[in-house]
Amino acid sequence: METEKLYYQDPYLTTFTAKVLTCEPAKTGFLVTLDRTAFYPEGGGQPADHGTLGAAAVTDVHEKDGVIFHTCDAPVETGAAVEGSIDWPRRFDHMQQHSGEHILSGLLCSLYDCDNVGFHLGADTVTIDYNLELTWEQVLEAERRANETIWADTPVEITFPSPEALEQLHYRSKKELTGQVRIVTFPGADCCACCGTHVRRAGEVGLIKVLSCQKFREGVRMEILCGQRAYRYLSQVYDQDHAVAQLLSVKPQDTLAAVERQNAELTAAKQRMTELEDQLFSLRAQALTGLGDVLLVEPPMRPDGARKLADAVAKAAGGLAAVFSGEGNSHVYALVQADGGDITPLVKRLNAALSGRGGGRNGFAQGSVQADGSAIRAFFHKEGME
Repeated sequence: METEKLYYQDPYLTTFTAKVLTCEPAKTGFLVTLDRTAFYPEGGGQPADHGTLGAAAVTDVHEKDGVIFHTCDAPVETGAAVEGSIDWPRRFDHMQQHSGEHILSGLLCSLYDCDNVGFHLGADTVTIDYNLELTWEQVLEAERRANETIWADTPVEITFPSPEALEQLHYRSKKELTGQVRIVTFPGADCCACCGTHVRRAGEVGLIKVLSCQKFREGVRMEILCGQRAYRYLSQVYDQDHAVAQLLSVKPQDTLAAVERQNAELTAAKQRMTELEDQLFSLRAQALTGLGDVLLVEPPMRPDGARKLADAVAKAAGGLAAVFSGEGNSHVYALVQADGGDITPLVKRLNAALSGRGGGRNGFAQGSVQADGSAIRAFFHKEGME
C-alpha cells in the first residue's frame, strides 16, 4: 500500500499522527513504514527530512514504489499510533533553497535558452549545472531578476494538470514524464515539473545570491545560496570586511582600493628588498673570494635566497658553497659546486645524516633538513669542510 504523502497536502505541516505498518532492523537502524507521513524522502536533488517518530530519531527517508521508508535509530511499535515531528528549520531551509533554485533556473533558461541538467542541495551550498556557457554578467542579470521576483511576492502555484492540459503547457523537465505530473509555477519566473517541497509565496525565499559560476563539461556549474543561508553568508562577509576596514583605517566600502594600494606598496618594498639582498650577497661573496669550500648557516630568508647566496659565494670562493637557511631544527639548503662537479654522493650522505630531503645535478642541489646549526656544522666538519 502506497504511503499517504502529507507533505504534498501541506508542506508546512510539522507534526502528525500515523499508524506504524512495519518496523524492520536494518544496517543503519530500523526501517519504519507508516500509513501516512509528513517526512519528505530524498529525491530530485533535495535531501530527506529529519525529525522524530515517537522517541526514535528519523535520520533518513527514502521512497520505493510509492512506499516511504523512515530510517530510525530505535524501533517503534508495529500497529501502534505514533506521533511524527519534522525538523522544521531543516525543512524550511530546503524549501528556501529549492524554491530559489527554481526561480533562478527558470529565468536563466528563458533568458539564455539553456537547460538545467543537474541540481544538488548540499549541506552548505546549492550547485546547479547548465548545458550552456554563461558569462558572469549574464548570471548577475538573472540574479537581479530572480530577487525582483522574490520582492514581488507572488503566490506559488502547484497543480496536477490533465494529460491534455499538460501537452499544451510549456514547462521545464530534465526527462520525459509519464502518469500524473506535478507542476510547480513561480509566476513570471518558472514553470517546472517537480516533486519537491516549496514555499507558499516567492517572498519566503528571502534572497538569492550567486557565489560562483565555473565552466563544467559543455556548460557551467553554478553555486548559489538562498534565504537564511544567503543572509548568514553575507553577514559573515560584511563582518570580515568591517574588520579588514578597521585594520586599514578606511570605510568598509573602501577596502578594495585600500588593499590595492597596500599591495602596490608591498610589491615595491619586496622589489627593493630583493635589490638590497642581492647587494648584500655580492658583498658577502666578495669577502670570501678565493677561499674554496665555504659553509654558511644563515637565519631564515626568502625561498630562493639560499640558492642566490650559494651561487654568488661559489663563483667568488671557487669551491663548494653550502648555504643553509632557517632556525631551530628546520633548514633549507642550497649546494653549488663552482666547477659543476658531481655532488650527488655528498647530497646523499647529507640527507641520510640530517634527516634531509632534496637533490639536484650538474653541481647544484637544494632541499631541506631537520637539524639545527650545530648538527649541520658537525656534519661538514666530518666531511673536511669548516
